[in-house]
Amino acid sequence: MGKTIAEKIFDAHTVDKPGGDIVVINLDAVFCHEITTPIAINDLVARGKDRVFDRSKIKAVIDHVTPAKDSKTALQGKTLRDWAKRHEIKDFFDIGRNGVCHAIFPEKGFVRPGYTIIMGDSHTCTHGAFGAFAAGVGTTDLEVGILKGVCAFKKPFSMKVEISGTLGAGVYAKDVILSIIKTIGVNGATDRVMEFSGPVVDHMTMEERMTLCNMAVEAGATSGICPPDRVTVDYLWRFIKDDYSSKDAAFEAFMAFAPDADAVYADTLKIDVTTLSPQVTFGFKPDQVRSVAEMAGTPIDQVYIGSCTNGRIEDLRIAAQILKGKTISPDVRAIVSPATPEIFSMALEEGLIKTFMDAGFCVTNPTCGACLGMSNGILAPGEACASTTNRNFNGRMGKGGMVHLMSPATAAASAIAGKIANSEIFCEKSCDRGIKG
Repeated sequence: MGKTIAEKIFDAHTVDKPGGDIVVINLDAVFCHEITTPIAINDLVARGKDRVFDRSKIKAVIDHVTPAKDSKTALQGKTLRDWAKRHEIKDFFDIGRNGVCHAIFPEKGFVRPGYTIIMGDSHTCTHGAFGAFAAGVGTTDLEVGILKGVCAFKKPFSMKVEISGTLGAGVYAKDVILSIIKTIGVNGATDRVMEFSGPVVDHMTMEERMTLCNMAVEAGATSGICPPDRVTVDYLWRFIKDDYSSKDAAFEAFMAFAPDADAVYADTLKIDVTTLSPQVTFGFKPDQVRSVAEMAGTPIDQVYIGSCTNGRIEDLRIAAQILKGKTISPDVRAIVSPATPEIFSMALEEGLIKTFMDAGFCVTNPTCGACLGMSNGILAPGEACASTTNRNFNGRMGKGGMVHLMSPATAAASAIAGKIANSEIFCEKSCDRGIKG
């Protein structure tokens, strides 16, 4: 019987089966940030176990509140900073070099097909875009991962999500994943690995696949995952060119983690996106989704473009295409946070930052701050935000605030209109997905 991607990865990493459907796997990487890791660090220190299993496999960043906004967040940063220094963790990214974790770690080449990765962050599933098994974990699992390099999971049952058709103008990966979550609900993939496949995924860039996998957890999934292919090889080539004789050789190696044709899935969902229109959330759950056309005219107070979901260079290019030569409505304030310093630099060189500023956007440093209501864009009670982030829980971006999740194109269009607006109005046929310029 054939195997899914997750089954192949688990087979290659299993070190113990303690009973039931629990499997213990070894880890290729443990990612850390300053919000959840200090709790694990402090507990390990208190128990006399201040050690790391392999300093080269631990990557750490201060990204959620940076620069620190108060004494508490300053202490969280200091705890992670001191720990990284104490254990000689080379891949530690502090202010000036730091970016949103799920953007900067792939950008540095820390992910490979077949890898196993944990982090104390629910959107760690983003890294599944590379054909890796990557999952967010709680403090206890993070501690064990840091100390022993292993983690226990339930046996991975996979849900196959087959995406066919052709994406229309103004419709993006964010619209696709919002539509999928609307279809299956916030618990529709609980205890599942969502394996995305089909011709639409085949033609997606790595950045689009990261957007897709990033929100798998919003459907309850343990992880999202895409089959590795030549797109994966091309993205990683600058990091792996010394490991393989050619791109063909890398591709052949990565195929070890492609799903078998006769793999058995717990569930299968088939979606044709040909007639899909831009999507947006309307409530406090990510499965409360309507078309942008249905929500057109909904008042907003703020627009936010950034985060681990849609703060990458392709996202900024798309938004800038729509904003170029236009100004935002006087009724809204707008913020853009390039997800990493490299993305910020590229946006500067390409003139995107000037486009955002000319349109009336505030440009901030790379940070997760606004997405979870910690800094750089918190809403007042009663305010609404058109946001490219991934979570719209009640109070997510500030107590009493409403978050409408959408694509960068729709967020840019909404900034101009001063209310939720259909990006197709501004996008039309000339707006290409992620094309430079």
